[in-house]
Amino acid sequence: MDQIGFHLAQVNIGRARAAMDDPLMHGFVSQLAAINALADSSPGFVWRLQTEDGDATALRPYEDERILVNMSVWESAESLKAYVYRGDHVAVMRDRRQWFEHFSGIYQALWWIPAGSLPTVEDAKRRLEHLEAHGDTAYAFSFKRLFPAPEAPVGTPG
Repeated sequence: MDQIGFHLAQVNIGRARAAMDDPLMHGFVSQLAAINALADSSPGFVWRLQTEDGDATALRPYEDERILVNMSVWESAESLKAYVYRGDHVAVMRDRRQWFEHFSGIYQALWWIPAGSLPTVEDAKRRLEHLEAHGDTAYAFSFKRLFPAPEAPVGTPG
């Protein structure tokens, strides 16, 4: 029987040390277009959250105006890991404390979505909250404990 394909959704949030137009954030902002283009052209990339400006830095889904959200969808955990932990993105990860405060709670969540669908910011917030409250589960998990994609026959509701 044919199976529905699933993609891996990811969200990560961070609290910027300053507003995006502050000189303190210049190093981050100046790399953003290139890092997003790298994601867009990476093997396994499907989608990323963005406004007409080409990134998501204008979105403010939390009361705290300095919390930024990044969301993307990938064909597999392996393709997401390759983008995040190999290549030019590693430098941004290494330098992130220059631009983002240490985050005391859960700041990243992963979950499977049916191929062809897109996650919402509200769904991403729920996944982060669930991971914070319950730890890694099939509903929301981290790279520390990856869950396999679900298996559902084509045409199965829900």
